[in-house]
Amino acid sequence: MNNLVTLKPIQHRDRECIGIYYDNSLLLNDLLYKHAGAKWSRTKRSWWIPLDRDSYQRLTTALKGKARIDNSLLREYLEKKNEAVVDDGQSKPRNELSKNKVVRVVRKTERANKATGYKNEKIDAVNAHVLPKMEEQLKLRGYSPSTIRTYLGEMAQLICILKKVSVDRLSPEHLRRYLVYCYEKLHLTENTLHSRINAMKFYYEQVLKRDKFFWDIPRPKKHIQLPKVLSKEEIAALLRAITNVKHKTMIMLGYGCGLRVSEITALRIMDLDENRRLLTVKKGKGKKDRIVSLSPVMLVMLREYLGSYKPTNFLFEGQGPGSAYSVRSLESIIQSAKSKAGIKKEGSMHMLRHSFATHLLDRGTDVVFIQKLLGHNNIKTTLRYLHVTNKDIASILSPIEDIRDLLG
Repeated sequence: MNNLVTLKPIQHRDRECIGIYYDNSLLLNDLLYKHAGAKWSRTKRSWWIPLDRDSYQRLTTALKGKARIDNSLLREYLEKKNEAVVDDGQSKPRNELSKNKVVRVVRKTERANKATGYKNEKIDAVNAHVLPKMEEQLKLRGYSPSTIRTYLGEMAQLICILKKVSVDRLSPEHLRRYLVYCYEKLHLTENTLHSRINAMKFYYEQVLKRDKFFWDIPRPKKHIQLPKVLSKEEIAALLRAITNVKHKTMIMLGYGCGLRVSEITALRIMDLDENRRLLTVKKGKGKKDRIVSLSPVMLVMLREYLGSYKPTNFLFEGQGPGSAYSVRSLESIIQSAKSKAGIKKEGSMHMLRHSFATHLLDRGTDVVFIQKLLGHNNIKTTLRYLHVTNKDIASILSPIEDIRDLLG
């Protein structure tokens, strides 16, 4: 067992979690996803599980015999929260906290700090109708499963804080004070606050039919981040680091066609038109269909892959017959390839899409065509790539060049 896994306490999605850190390993990635129930966090750049007894036991069982676990940081964190571990009614010194007692400490922490997800919290009867009604309306309006989960989770945070107070009777001023509390006390990020506002706005305006209920409630200004982009040399190094034909084909599609990771895994064989060198992306973000072109290089790679793997339904099938490939598995592939290629830049599969758009701009492709290829509704979304392209910036010389000779 050469693999060392370090467990650290982290705050993720407004709850206490266990972050799982190790040198990238496809074996451990597979074990964590399939057997430990772990999830990958783009923001934390690590796998994570809830900080509770069952999750911890499931993790240690999955890694037994496969890796050495260092839980010293987790134990130290739990000790500070609990002051001392109570075992059989007797208080134990902190230095006696052993690996076997971590489970008992996690259990105590779980009781004292319940998860904020609505499935783990007891919702008072006065608000028992809120989430079912909201879920029903979200489904009827055709929202995606991920958006439904997000909205229900964010609305649940408010309900759990209210306890016996009816959420239906709150005024805009009450919600203002709640959002200030979320910002000052919970330290939520701007993006999380936007999600929370969107969820509450949907409930009050779409479920309760209160028109313009959020009219006077301001939204926090978002941090505008530049897209993370790889150079052409880094893209080539990334592809050279992947030997598996299936994995390489998926990564090449992400870069060569500017596809989102969910669009790659959702592709079906019928979406591929080899004669016209076209690929149909169905129900992309916003449930929009679009068509992207396939380069000769991409077409050759696809033919090689189809000849080797012979999928029957999805273009890239998972382990189950006819099932789609896992998004998380694809994300782990890109991280492993980056590590092998020596690429230190942070970023997920989505950076391939960013690189696709930026490199097209570098070559002088019209931004309107790029907008269509990416499936953006608003041209402003595509224009942000102008901030990272080197097409014009590289030709601009700094004024320091004018005084170079005067510097001696």
